[in-house]
Amino acid sequence: MTPETRKLADDCFLHDKDRLRHHEALKILQDRMAPVADTTELPLLQAGGKILSQPVIAPRNIPAFDNSAVDGYAYAYADFERTGGFFPLTARIAAGDTDDIELPGLSAARIFTGARMPSGADTIAMQEDCEPHSQEDGNFIVIPGGLKAGANCRRAGEDVTKGETVAETGSRLRAQDLAAIASTGAASVSVYKPLRVGLLSSGNEILRPGEQFVNGRVYDSNHFMLADMLEKLGCDVTDLGIAPDQVEVVSDTLKSAAADHDVIISSGGASKGEEDHFITALEKHGKRHLWQLAVKPGRPMCFGQVGNTLCFTLPGNPVAAFVCFLLYVRPCLLRLGGAKWQTPSRYWLKAGFSIRSKPDRREFLRGYLQENADDGHTIVHKFNRDGSGLITGLRESSGLIEIPEETTSVEAGEMVRFIPYSELGITG
Repeated sequence: MTPETRKLADDCFLHDKDRLRHHEALKILQDRMAPVADTTELPLLQAGGKILSQPVIAPRNIPAFDNSAVDGYAYAYADFERTGGFFPLTARIAAGDTDDIELPGLSAARIFTGARMPSGADTIAMQEDCEPHSQEDGNFIVIPGGLKAGANCRRAGEDVTKGETVAETGSRLRAQDLAAIASTGAASVSVYKPLRVGLLSSGNEILRPGEQFVNGRVYDSNHFMLADMLEKLGCDVTDLGIAPDQVEVVSDTLKSAAADHDVIISSGGASKGEEDHFITALEKHGKRHLWQLAVKPGRPMCFGQVGNTLCFTLPGNPVAAFVCFLLYVRPCLLRLGGAKWQTPSRYWLKAGFSIRSKPDRREFLRGYLQENADDGHTIVHKFNRDGSGLITGLRESSGLIEIPEETTSVEAGEMVRFIPYSELGITG
């Protein structure tokens, strides 16, 4: 992919609002994000988890020929009434045999699972339902009645027809996708290379684990949380370290990292306080597009670019950083890396809690599931503490409860929308 095709216009994310609602921010991003990653050809065994950059088209029917689904006996269904189910055996066909075999009328062939059907046969009886006989003039098989025409026969093209798309551009290749591609005979595929992501922590108060603890400072939990989620997306992650609260240092770090990264993600520094210098540095070297978000947690979140490098500045509190990454940054990274835009599925569940909520902002509560002992239905409960610095809530929850902007209260027993973490790429 050439630099020209990767160019992102400086004004392509413009909007006329100071504070965007959740759906408005997502709409801007979904409409204007496009792949920026380069492509490469990889052997199929190395392509798992990668994003396909060219479709895989079936060069032939799959299966390519009619074949047996069981070990048994192949015969022409129309011959059954004439023979009474008593057939002489005239052929033996094993899986992998390549000879063209024509079955004489009023006869049957011994056949094994996966073996090519002989011409003249259209139905297969399972061996355990049949009774073999040997006589002086040959071997015979008694096939029971009651089978349907075409029983136990896999038809050519039953799985995939010639010219059909087996895997689409933008698909993230799973084990089942690799199996489907392998069934076409393709030994390699064209995929997008990993995005180069620089991960920066910000603030004088940040310590890295292993350093001596000092009162007034905190350990950098966000770096390890975000790095793991980025690596699970297949990104090539660079640790840009911790930027102190000095605008010159933040500015130099941003400018240097933008030269050889597709994306820069900063944890902290998203506000416009006196000690939040990332916004100032971003506006010096590039452009800030977004935003203040009408969401909780995560209102102070920034998005911009330096040249062709996109920059996301997440809130410093771990819960807000986690939620904003999953809801906004993750789908952007997947799209930039070549995937289709992904919208997580929501599930309607009964609330096991009651809350009051402020209007005009969307809330995402940490939730966990329990089975109702009375009726066996699944109920969603909220973590009992709402602070955006409480990592315990992330550990003990299994997804996010979504409270729309117009909702001012939820009572126990009402239906609410729940997004499992599995829909956001968090598994296990």
